[in-house]
Amino acid sequence: MEEYAKKHLEDIFNACREVESFFEGQPKVFSEFSKDILRQRAVERNVEIMGEAINRIKKDFPDIEIENAREIINTRNRVIHGYDSVTPEFLWELVIKYIPLLKEDIETLLSNKNQ
Repeated sequence: MEEYAKKHLEDIFNACREVESFFEGQPKVFSEFSKDILRQRAVERNVEIMGEAINRIKKDFPDIEIENAREIINTRNRVIHGYDSVTPEFLWELVIKYIPLLKEDIETLLSNKNQ
């Protein structure tokens, strides 16, 4: 795998791990998250990184298949351009459901590409 593609996959993986780290040692509780603007902004920033890295991969390496790539890029665009429609509930769904799935997909890609 080209280093450029691998670097972006690692950026995505690290952004997913960083979001997970925001909840280490504590239960994931929406009522706490919804009051924590710093944690919300940190999730938003990592979503921006994930979406931008996927966008670059899709442009330069269209043969690399990332499940839900278009939706992830659209989510990044929503966070950046439609910031006023990004709610704590929207971010929470990403944290609980979609970011863990993305992390698994990227981890598989990285392990397959290293073989």
